[in-house]
Amino acid sequence: MHYLCVCGFFTHYSCNASQVERESPRHGGESVAEVLRAHGIRFIFTLVGGHISPVLVACEKLGIRVVDTRHEATAVFAADAVARLSGTVGVAAVTAGPGLTNTITAVKNAQMAESPVLLIGGAAATLLQGRGALQDIDQMSLFKPLCKFCTSVRRVREIVPTVRKALAIAQSGTPGPVFVEFPIDTLYPYHLVEKEVSPKNIPKGIMGKITAWYLKNHLTNLFAGAWEPRELSPLPVLIPQASDQEVQRCVELVSRAKKPVILLGSQATLPPAPVHDIRKALESLGIPCFLGGMSRGMLGRDSPLHIRQNRGDALKEADLVLLAGTVCDFRLGYGKVLSRRSQIIAVNRDRTQLLKNSDLFWKPTVAIQGDVGSFLLRLSKGLTGHRCPEEWPQSLKDKDRTKETANRAKASERTERHLNPLSVLYNVDKLMAEDSIIVTDGGDFVGTAAYIMRPRGPLSWLDPGAFGTLGVGGGFALGAKLCRPDAEVWIVYGDGSLGYSVAEFDTFTRHKTPVIALVGNDACWSQISREQVPILGSSVACVLAFTGNLLL
Repeated sequence: MHYLCVCGFFTHYSCNASQVERESPRHGGESVAEVLRAHGIRFIFTLVGGHISPVLVACEKLGIRVVDTRHEATAVFAADAVARLSGTVGVAAVTAGPGLTNTITAVKNAQMAESPVLLIGGAAATLLQGRGALQDIDQMSLFKPLCKFCTSVRRVREIVPTVRKALAIAQSGTPGPVFVEFPIDTLYPYHLVEKEVSPKNIPKGIMGKITAWYLKNHLTNLFAGAWEPRELSPLPVLIPQASDQEVQRCVELVSRAKKPVILLGSQATLPPAPVHDIRKALESLGIPCFLGGMSRGMLGRDSPLHIRQNRGDALKEADLVLLAGTVCDFRLGYGKVLSRRSQIIAVNRDRTQLLKNSDLFWKPTVAIQGDVGSFLLRLSKGLTGHRCPEEWPQSLKDKDRTKETANRAKASERTERHLNPLSVLYNVDKLMAEDSIIVTDGGDFVGTAAYIMRPRGPLSWLDPGAFGTLGVGGGFALGAKLCRPDAEVWIVYGDGSLGYSVAEFDTFTRHKTPVIALVGNDACWSQISREQVPILGSSVACVLAFTGNLLL
């Protein structure tokens, strides 16, 4: 190993020139595409840029569909939707600098929603980083807080092992986004990089010779061993599992419970357990369930076990609560809604989420760091022949129907102006096809839709998750329609959130991915106005206009 100081910085090289195939037309983008294809990736979402063009061209040649969007955030949201619906890693590729900074909200949303997404980012050439090159910023410092794994490829031969590692990490443990940065000189062919690296006017004398020698060795190290055969297949994905002892203890607790309740979260839909097997397991247990996030629809449209209303009252009565991927954050009153008389079983892949706020408002009887779906299958097997007493879910369902009747009565009320939104949502729910996927993007209107619209089956509901991000609609719908081209895809928009992704209707048209959009247009940011006006006495910045029809 040799070290060389030139122009005020150190570098090293360890490969000789004979390992470089100077005449090869191959480029690093081909290596990226080969790994993606070997991992079953079918789509890559992008907003094109010169830094990443080799990746996109190579993906197209290998049969990976390249889907370009009108905003980089949409590309990541679409990758997120593909990850959730397909059980694979969603992939997005964007150019350097502003291309990457435009994705930050979407990447953070994927992190909080625990979606395995690979973000491929372009970057300035290795020699030019930190020297004022076009769109050159410290991208790693931006994404390290957001991603499970961040790295920058420094040599072409590193591409295959790096991408394989990133894809495995995205799916292991608690799934989440990963980021791989590709300097532009790692993606283009040798002859083009050589042309850019070779100095035009070499200084005379010893410094000129040293500079030329240094640049030549840098180029050699960049491409040495680039096209040697490498393993492309997926690395093992590591998923935490409950121990036999933990499952057995839960079997005993559930078997003695008279009024158990399951709160099912998005983690229940993650691989490896098939969602339809999980549905059968829940039906076998006979325990009433409240469904949240991606688990909405897990029990179908009209299950007697799916309770949609009065969750707080049910939790007060319950003698056992199973938090199956549900987190005690703001959505569950930080745990305050759980009765101290209840025995609580908590299952979550992430230890921090598993125990969130347990030091303040609640205490788990059993806390299991493990995969939710696999746990439910094993719990059901351990309770073969046992069912929850039927009068308990029946009593909750009766209260559910009472609340539903009250909502339907409100839907029949006449409004002074425009349509009754409850009536609209009930009618849309009635006419939706059985294969429909519902994408939600909004505040007030979407909050109402969550209580009225009924997903038809597992993996048929997409919402942003805990981050509450506006703007997911276009990307989520795009990913959903590509995963299930024969399904009806509905976007339920608020008129405010529509503005974030209305440009993607161009994307839907260009890529022949038709979707249906339902916009609740009340010319207002109503979820904010409802509190701002009575508390602060002003509607400033809350008022919009009835212009949705002009936009569409």
